[in-house]
Amino acid sequence: MDYALLLAAILTGVFCYLGAIESPWLFGMTGGFYIVGRPLVAGLLVGLAFGDVKAGVLCGLAVQAVFIANLSTGGATNSEITYAGYGGIGLAMATTKDPGVAVALSILVGQTFGLIFYNLRMAFYSYWNARAEKAAETLNTRGITLNHLIYPQISTFLLRSVPIFLAVYFGKGLVDWLLANIPHVVTDIISVLGGVLPALGIAMLMNIVIKNKAHLIFFFAGFVLLAFAGLHMIALVFISALVAYLVFLASRKSIVAPVGGPESVEMNRKRADEDVFEDEDLF
Repeated sequence: MDYALLLAAILTGVFCYLGAIESPWLFGMTGGFYIVGRPLVAGLLVGLAFGDVKAGVLCGLAVQAVFIANLSTGGATNSEITYAGYGGIGLAMATTKDPGVAVALSILVGQTFGLIFYNLRMAFYSYWNARAEKAAETLNTRGITLNHLIYPQISTFLLRSVPIFLAVYFGKGLVDWLLANIPHVVTDIISVLGGVLPALGIAMLMNIVIKNKAHLIFFFAGFVLLAFAGLHMIALVFISALVAYLVFLASRKSIVAPVGGPESVEMNRKRADEDVFEDEDLF
């Protein structure tokens, strides 16, 4: 028995549970779903579990880029990001540690098994909610506590930790066999697609955030400074913050001191409102 893989698979399953949107242990959604549940953090934690932080972070970065513009409309979702992060990155770390393979496995896990267990969890929650309502009608405080707090958490743990543990521990042999037996051209295609999909995720995010096409100038300027000028990422962040502040001051000044009367004031205000990014654009 591979005890190192066993321990890493157990930890990956536990992390997947802690990153669930229903998990209350890490300050609720703040520390759970919005931190531990993100693929980038998942890469760090899975890398620690497997003893290779660098490879874990690289896999997490690639998967995060794919799902960076992932949206949920109401209760519907096209991919379960926590299953995708821990399942895909966990399997990749157990096999090739290749970010491209991690992306392909994450999409497979998130959009198939992840959605199956996500909907199954919602069905369980409906059952526990009905039992909690009946307990409330009879003032059964013990029944309310069990059906509203205890049983849903047990269901979430079993539906998240157990499948991810099984996928990482027993899926390693299957993934290794597939990678060893399928033609190299297929694995090359998977690696190429794994590199393209993060770019697609970034493009989707830009399509949501960028309201004015003129703002693409700043994006391309940053890309040139990073890719060709060899500028460090931290330096680029400071330059970007400075440019953003200057643009903010310039737009504010144009609103405060317009030229052309009241009509120009209202037009400038509308234009500024259109350029402002708000949370409702994402959620």
